[in-house]
Amino acid sequence: MPASASPLMHSSPPQPTVRIRAAPVWALVLALGMAAGPAHAAPVEHVLSNGMKVIVKEDRRAPVVVSMVWYRAGSMDESTGTTGVAHVLEHMMFKGTRSLEPGEFSRTIARAGGRDNAFTNRDYTAYYQQLHKSNLSLALELEADRMANLQLSEAEFAKEIRVVMEERRLRADDQPRSLLYERLLASAWQAHPYRTPVIGWMNDLENMRVDDARDWYQRWYAPNNATLVVVGDVSAREVVQAAQQYFGPIPARTLPIRKPALEPPQNGIRRVTLKAPAELPYLLMAWHVPRLEDVNADRDAYALWVLSALLDGGDAAWLARELVRGSRVAVSASASYDAIGRGPALFVLKASPSPGRTVEEMEAALREQLRKIADEGVDDDELARVRAGVVANQVYQLDSMFSQAMQIGALDNAGLPPGSVQTQVRRLQEVTPADVQQVVRRYLVDDSLTVAVLDPQRVPGHRAPAGESE
Repeated sequence: MPASASPLMHSSPPQPTVRIRAAPVWALVLALGMAAGPAHAAPVEHVLSNGMKVIVKEDRRAPVVVSMVWYRAGSMDESTGTTGVAHVLEHMMFKGTRSLEPGEFSRTIARAGGRDNAFTNRDYTAYYQQLHKSNLSLALELEADRMANLQLSEAEFAKEIRVVMEERRLRADDQPRSLLYERLLASAWQAHPYRTPVIGWMNDLENMRVDDARDWYQRWYAPNNATLVVVGDVSAREVVQAAQQYFGPIPARTLPIRKPALEPPQNGIRRVTLKAPAELPYLLMAWHVPRLEDVNADRDAYALWVLSALLDGGDAAWLARELVRGSRVAVSASASYDAIGRGPALFVLKASPSPGRTVEEMEAALREQLRKIADEGVDDDELARVRAGVVANQVYQLDSMFSQAMQIGALDNAGLPPGSVQTQVRRLQEVTPADVQQVVRRYLVDDSLTVAVLDPQRVPGHRAPAGESE
């Protein structure tokens, strides 16, 4: 997923995705066979009487369980003046309830031999625990407690908002490429709330008050706006019973009306430049493209998914082969496409030109690669290799209970069937060279393009090499 969409973590969790890689046919067939086996049964869905959804996937390969509570509230639901509040509340969810002292939630999970974490995204905020299956009830009890009984004190908020502001400085303000991505999104999205950073603008964080976090909690942290995802060595029936025991008594609440956030059509290229201390220039190119909305019917989203892997799927991918090792116009080049989300999508190319080469040359080189695909198409054998890698990436995530839970939660949050991974695999296998060629021609055009350039300024204290003028 693009940098802007990457979840902000409460601490350092295991990574939910596997890098795209090509797989021999026999390995892919074996993996697909495993995915269809009893260890990877289809998720079971149930809705409690208070509106909370429960999704359970039984996987009995080890006596462990992953439990996640997903709230359908992320930065896209924030208002001007309180950007970053979803992430701030994520931090505050660890600061105590009526029965738990600050930090006691995590200490309790650790004493049970487990680990916990949380992450905030544009579309959601989620909390998880990984522990022995015998301790699942403990995790559910603790999550239900902070869903209903969170205590938000002035003192704890004052400490935590400083932590978040420092995180903002370290992750964005002191990182020119991150700042450039923020500028890109703020230009690409004129109306949609995806234009604001998940961590929030610094001015909003500096002026945030505990009442802002309290209001967010009261608005969105209700059972009828949450999904419990459990993956592991469990019985779906028993998980549903436990969920009813702990979450069932929490009453549903009236949720705010979600008004449509539609982005007006872009009718011309947009450009933005950021001057910041850096060693090398950096280039971002982003096009408005469709997201995955119907796992069965959508064709273009799958083709864009394969296109991103064709351009950036490892050492054999086009950008690395043609621009980094071939013409050497770039020291790095990559592509990304986030197909799954509540809001619209972007297809993004990122590149840094080699020393002595300009950003203009870099942009021309990227455009040339897209022109080749649009005019000449893609070789059948190469596309078969790329498809195999994309499919394998989807299937190999089933090896991890955490990744399975992430897949299920993200799909459900986006309004897609949680058990549709096999459908996605099948549709990815059906992508043709003509499909890839068509999406380049249809979507990767200047009328929907935003270009962001990092113009590097001399780093303070940096001495120029001998012979180079200051």
